Amino acid sequence: MSTDRYQSPLSERYASKEMQYIFSPDMKFRTWRKLWIALAETEKELGLDITDEQIAELKAHQDDINYEVAKEREKIVRHDVMSHVYAYGVQCPKAKGIIHLGATSCYVGDNTDIIVMTEALKVVKKKLVNVIAQLGAFADKYKDLPTLAFTHFQPAQPTTVGKRATLWAQEFVMDLEDLEYVLSGMKLLGSKGTTGTQASFLELFDGDQETIDKIDPMIAKKMGFTSCVAVSGQTYSRKTDTRVLNVLAGIAASAHKMSNDIRLLQHLKEVEEPFEKTQIGSSAMAYKRNPMRSERIASLSRYVICDALNPAITSSCQWFERTLDDSANKRLSIPEGFLAIDGILDLCLNVTDGLKVYPKVIEKHLMAELPFMATENIMMDAVKAGGDRQELHERIRELSMEAGRNVKEEGKDNNLLELIAADPAFNLTLDELKQSMHPSRYIGRSKEQVERFLQTVVNPVLEANKELLGVTAEINV
Repeated sequence: MSTDRYQSPLSERYASKEMQYIFSPDMKFRTWRKLWIALAETEKELGLDITDEQIAELKAHQDDINYEVAKEREKIVRHDVMSHVYAYGVQCPKAKGIIHLGATSCYVGDNTDIIVMTEALKVVKKKLVNVIAQLGAFADKYKDLPTLAFTHFQPAQPTTVGKRATLWAQEFVMDLEDLEYVLSGMKLLGSKGTTGTQASFLELFDGDQETIDKIDPMIAKKMGFTSCVAVSGQTYSRKTDTRVLNVLAGIAASAHKMSNDIRLLQHLKEVEEPFEKTQIGSSAMAYKRNPMRSERIASLSRYVICDALNPAITSSCQWFERTLDDSANKRLSIPEGFLAIDGILDLCLNVTDGLKVYPKVIEKHLMAELPFMATENIMMDAVKAGGDRQELHERIRELSMEAGRNVKEEGKDNNLLELIAADPAFNLTLDELKQSMHPSRYIGRSKEQVERFLQTVVNPVLEANKELLGVTAEINV
């Protein structure tokens, strides 16, 4: 590893090798050569004077790229595509004259960008499906474990640990729906020439419109796509990049929300992210168990959310059939958005696979607040015992405020039940009151909602993507 120059943490710390390869020079330039072969084969099949021997020569050198030749040539011509055309021609002297025939640089550049983003979206989908699977399993395991809910981060009517996890999972399912929609609409640029008019092919095929119409569909099929865009300038519409990065930003937002909840729960000591035996939480405070994985999810997620602005602005700034102020920005924003979301999903896989739940702490916190939340039930029981509903409502309001002052100002335990039992207006004993303090009475349909969510939402997703299940993640640092 070089230590005298900047190293991207996306490569060194966060992203997987699988995602890094998709955006590697090797993937890029091998794809260029596949596209040149597809173009030559298509032109041959449509009647141009290209031989089987030339095609075979191109295929023989498809993967053994002579990078040094291309690098030296680029120093002279200052053009990356033509440098690689030259380098390929050095290896394929018989086919040299038909490489890149009729095409412009965007034929390899833009089509490769679409191919690379498509492959990257497939990796994102695979990991996203597995995050949903793990959250589903967690929700099922804890579907009936009562816990305090929070609105405004203030104690509210109880839910269950599993029900809360369905809220996280539901957002990831929404992201998966968006991803699948965008992925299904990914189309190649095809080969449309310098301004998208296919003028060069009009010349090559002597104005045969019917034959020219076959070029793009044939190239698309050879490259594993169903179609090419119907019209273009020199490039595919940069709106495509906007749609792709918006999907990544959506996943990042969902991951950020989940990680924030986990960080707050870890503060409460109710739920913790994985913590390894030899892991150090703080250099100074040895007892600490900082939620560093969830914090990293939040940190990287903010980057991806902000990164989505790049393609949106780039798309809006394109002039007519093309400008080149997209290029430098795309080289950064697209790969780094994918590398970051890849790191985020690996962290999500790691965290959701090892969440530690502490039922005793959860119960302690719940029972400290439950008397306040049980007052409506207590009031109804007192009415049944002969009390006046309006009077009881006022008394329970006054006693709740008194109990609240005892907790907040004097640091005492919640004694609302004792105060109610001592008030003759309620005509209820402390034992009778305590019998109403079963948390399961206050979680509504949480358990049933989890079961239905898993049955109608999560399980169909997992069944439709069962070939993607079983992914695990390795966290580098």
